[in-house]
Amino acid sequence: MYAGTFAQERADKPCFIMANSGEVVTYGEYEQRTNQFAHLLRKHGLQRLDHYAIYMENNARYLEVCGGGDRAGLYYTCVNSYLTAEETAFIINDSQSELVVTSRARREVIIEAMKLCPRVKLWLMVDRAPDDSVFVDYTSALEAYPATPIPDEALGVAMLYSSGTTGRPKGILRPLPAVPPSTWLPLFHFVNTLWKYHGEMIYLSPAPLYHSAPQAAVGLTIRNGGTAVIMEKFDPEQYLALIAKYKITHTQLVPTMFSRMLKLPPDVRALHDVSSLEYVVHAAAPCPVPVKQDMIEWWGPIVHEYYGATEGLGFTACDSAEWLAHPGTVGRVLLGELHILDEEGKTCPVGEPGTVWFKTATPFEYYNDPQKTQEARSADGSMSTVGDVGYVDADGFLYLTDRKTYMIISGGVNIYPQECENLLITHPQVADAAVFGVPNEDLGEEVKAVVQLMPGIATSPALEAELIAFCQHHLARQKCPRSIDFEAELPRLPTGKLYKRVLRDRYWGDKKSRIV
Repeated sequence: MYAGTFAQERADKPCFIMANSGEVVTYGEYEQRTNQFAHLLRKHGLQRLDHYAIYMENNARYLEVCGGGDRAGLYYTCVNSYLTAEETAFIINDSQSELVVTSRARREVIIEAMKLCPRVKLWLMVDRAPDDSVFVDYTSALEAYPATPIPDEALGVAMLYSSGTTGRPKGILRPLPAVPPSTWLPLFHFVNTLWKYHGEMIYLSPAPLYHSAPQAAVGLTIRNGGTAVIMEKFDPEQYLALIAKYKITHTQLVPTMFSRMLKLPPDVRALHDVSSLEYVVHAAAPCPVPVKQDMIEWWGPIVHEYYGATEGLGFTACDSAEWLAHPGTVGRVLLGELHILDEEGKTCPVGEPGTVWFKTATPFEYYNDPQKTQEARSADGSMSTVGDVGYVDADGFLYLTDRKTYMIISGGVNIYPQECENLLITHPQVADAAVFGVPNEDLGEEVKAVVQLMPGIATSPALEAELIAFCQHHLARQKCPRSIDFEAELPRLPTGKLYKRVLRDRYWGDKKSRIV
């Protein structure tokens, strides 16, 4: 998140604004703080290609902590701030981070994680209490360093981790050339052009900054000299109010955010002017067709979709017109070379689902894990996959059906639960849904749904029967849940991804295999 020449040209312009507090950080302030943090990193022995970690919620210091690494040639790992102490410690250790920046809100977890991280040289807290002797106060530490650039500036980049819903998270390492921080990496230059970013843009970020999408979008906003508005946490009505208040031009969401805004009362939605929007992007999960149709009808043909894993294997995209002509698609290939292959590595016919492979658009490897890197690649090393399942239509548009890991095999039939999840979420009494396979002695697995209801809706056998009938009306019976359980809230990550393993594992108990 390098500000470049804008630090001087636009020193008094807001670089970013925190949505709840209204705190404004100008380009001049951002430049000063990122320089000071880069000096601190060098002082504590971190040289180009070394690693540090960030474990905190969205706050006014988060971006500068990334920005210091961006201009010091370092890899910085933004850790999911909802992880447990053990999970956090694993990532800190696995990334070989030598320094960690955290916050008071995450103190309880990080205190436990510290016991498992002997490699870390320095633990900084951005809002440390005066009597907290465990951590070094970040703000005070910064004051000891100059606001001018370090003499050996170099381009740095985030090394993010996969979500880890199917096992231990994996660090995604990209090659980092020895170039000045003003240099644009090819992938970022590509999406910057695609998403039509510009110097007068005002970007609204509703997602956690530890995730790859807001990392890229906010970073590019700053590189263009625009202003980012950072939400501490997504709230559908506040999000609409912020669009109107700041005349937002660009934003990026996940489908669950669309769904929650659409379920606001019509009079509440009508209160907020969204006409300033120029370019709306969504990704992270397939969007239910009715949800996206409603969003395009509401906001107009400015809704754009893309599909691309954090690994950067390839990239597909479509605009509103293309999507309306191919409902449910995640677009056509713009980067990489797409292949849909069956279990034997043969090309699937048009319309038949298989594993999504790309001849890699941008090189990557899983950090310090050659085995996992090899597992993600084809036998000849020419292609890579993250295990997604999908198919291509006659016009070359890609459709995703599921993560391969969650495929249900019931009576010998392969069932991809995403379709049922997308349907359930459109029911007016359903706030969120998860579908997966559970043990069945006769069929091997049967389809189970777990549903979070809208506020004020009571659970009952009658409602369970109604939802099953709703699914059976729209889907083949074999795709529909045989039973539905209700939860107060599903474990969906703030990035929009459903932490399905947590739910599914309850039904499999201590079985080591998920295949009956």
